[in-house]
Amino acid sequence: QVRLVESGGGSVQSGGSLRLSCAASGNTVSAHCMGWFRQAPGKEREGLAFVDRDGVTSSYTDSVKGRFTISRVNAKSTLYLQMNSLKPEDTAMYYCATRLAPYYLGGVSACPSMTSLYTTWGQGTQVTVSS
Repeated sequence: QVRLVESGGGSVQSGGSLRLSCAASGNTVSAHCMGWFRQAPGKEREGLAFVDRDGVTSSYTDSVKGRFTISRVNAKSTLYLQMNSLKPEDTAMYYCATRLAPYYLGGVSACPSMTSLYTTWGQGTQVTVSS
């Protein structure tokens, strides 16, 4: 059984940086995809960044592209999210999640962005960005 624990959240001023970590226990090496999500008060949970099994192919939602970088180190069973140029609108609870089963988009292996397609979730870490 996979268990995920996020860390690294905190309070930072606008323009600052944070690095989130997601420590995984259990069989995560074979997870098809891992991803970072966030949920702000009163809003739906949204997918931010996703990476494949080998940590080679990643994708991002437009709002964080160019500012956030996802990485995965299977040897350490850890997923990271480097967040730069943070904005007040980035304030939210951040979650990591895994999807064990393969996913294909147009016949090509891919990582989905929909929260419903991820099966295991961590408890979250709070990120607060002040202006």
